[in-house]
Amino acid sequence: MRTTRVALALFILSSCLFASGQDDPALNATLRTLTAGFHGKVALYAHDLATGKTVAINADEPVPTASVIKLGILYTALEQIRAGRVHFDDRLMLRKEDQVPGSGVLLFLDTPHALTLKDALTLMIAVSDNTATNLVIDDLGLKTINDQLAGLEPEGLALKNTWLYKKVYRPAEGTVPADQPQFGLGKTTAREMAAIMERFVTCNLGPVPATIGGSTPIPSDKDLCAAAIHMLKVQSDRDMIPRYLEKLDSTEGDSAIANKTGAVDHARNDVGAIFTKQGTIVIAAFTHDNADTSWTADNGAEVLIAKLAQGIVGAWASGS
Repeated sequence: MRTTRVALALFILSSCLFASGQDDPALNATLRTLTAGFHGKVALYAHDLATGKTVAINADEPVPTASVIKLGILYTALEQIRAGRVHFDDRLMLRKEDQVPGSGVLLFLDTPHALTLKDALTLMIAVSDNTATNLVIDDLGLKTINDQLAGLEPEGLALKNTWLYKKVYRPAEGTVPADQPQFGLGKTTAREMAAIMERFVTCNLGPVPATIGGSTPIPSDKDLCAAAIHMLKVQSDRDMIPRYLEKLDSTEGDSAIANKTGAVDHARNDVGAIFTKQGTIVIAAFTHDNADTSWTADNGAEVLIAKLAQGIVGAWASGS
């Protein structure tokens, strides 16, 4: 019991230290200049993990997540694997009625089709597959995911403004928060979603959960985090944070950027970790109520997020 208390105290202390930062007012002013002419709303939080420097613009304002909420689903999956409740090699069965439109490839496969939980998680992140996402939500449970985000699970995140309302392209079911129509699939803040990305980067998965037993070996935290980062590094949408930063063909080599995007007509978002020679920089950039709803690589919000990321990395990791 004493060991558990000590571990929990150390975890809380490290979380508090990890959350602290030193504001960079000069960079903040530069970024606000970049956003000044944008026809939409911007929320941004960035943290240089090496120096502790931070910048924030409306970082605590609730915003629509679009597919960025899939980071919260991925985190929950890792915690459920750590607890022995699910496993990467669990078999999920894709049925015709599971297929939903939008991003991904499972929509186009013949059914029934079996895949593993790890397959579904990889597709959910790498190509933002909506059908795979719903399979994962069914496997983990919507309530479990939101309990994990809210901190109701022992190893939960204790986020105050992050919520997954429903499955993708499915109506909300049961009792949902009254603000669901405003946010759609999910809501978050730039600061809170950056905190989830930082958990993956630093492999801070919380206190060791009480396992439920079983004969299947549980991967180490290091292996779980490595799997998550790999999924994020092969993420296929490179038009926002990686746009001006990616220096190689990420289909042929290991990218230095792990990120997850989200997009609907009036919102474009990207949350990423940029691994530089000086250290890792986490950026969470959200735009909403955007005037430009075009679906091209030159969408105004996507270009803005790319310029913000370029400015942040240029200021904090010059020469990387």
